[in-house]
Amino acid sequence: MTKQEQLVEYQIQDIIEYMVKDLQIEYDEAMNFFYNSQTFDKLVDIETGLYLESSAYVYGIFQDERNFEHLIQAEI
Repeated sequence: MTKQEQLVEYQIQDIIEYMVKDLQIEYDEAMNFFYNSQTFDKLVDIETGLYLESSAYVYGIFQDERNFEHLIQAEI
């Protein structure tokens, strides 16, 4: 496993934990939500560099995706 893949795995774990706590849902349900999101697709695509951001930042992107039903790019 590469260093990038490890960072992605750690972020996924953190984000799932955030979801379980914030949404008060089961771990497997949180995994299902996140693994089927556009945010997850961008996170695991090493080319995007999203894995270099903090877990909290990526979770914020995921929350926006859930609220608006698609990815929102805040940066111009």
